Amino acid sequence: MYTRVSSFFALVLSLVLPLLLAACVTQPVAPLARLGLALAPADLGESLALQQHLKVERNGRIDELDAALEIDSEHLELVGLAFGQRVLSLHYDGKTLQSWRHVMLPSQVRAEDVLEDMQLTLWPLASIRKALPAGWHIEEEGLRRTLSKGDTVVAVINYAALPRWSGTVTLDNLRYGYRLSIQSVVSGSQ
Repeated sequence: MYTRVSSFFALVLSLVLPLLLAACVTQPVAPLARLGLALAPADLGESLALQQHLKVERNGRIDELDAALEIDSEHLELVGLAFGQRVLSLHYDGKTLQSWRHVMLPSQVRAEDVLEDMQLTLWPLASIRKALPAGWHIEEEGLRRTLSKGDTVVAVINYAALPRWSGTVTLDNLRYGYRLSIQSVVSGSQ
């Protein structure tokens, strides 16, 4: 019986994990390299402890993942779970990004891309602007952020409320063709 359950679990992981976190998969087109944003945790200006439910929509497919995120002035910690099993861990101190991935998680899911999406959605606009390479710009109007390269809109981020991590945040990445919805709940005291 254990072998059957084990085999079933391995089959499910092999089918589902390659699709999880599809938002963070870099397409193989060289001219469309990611932004490379790497802001210091202290630039957030807050300490956070969040439980998150992530939903990734791409090519008509929806994949979901649960995560625990902690950020303070010294570091950022993220643990991603699928089927109650850890599939991804990130530790970032503002200089070095360390990551761990489940063996079934595809190599295209890059820790740098996960960090970038997180920082684009949570960090203050002024901190992001200072770190943008030439030709990139980000604007914010009400509960919407728009990231552009030149005249081309690359991503649109919509917030349900302020602060930015309350409620649901939706990141539409037009460049890579995915929608990432993040539902956050504050865990513990700040």
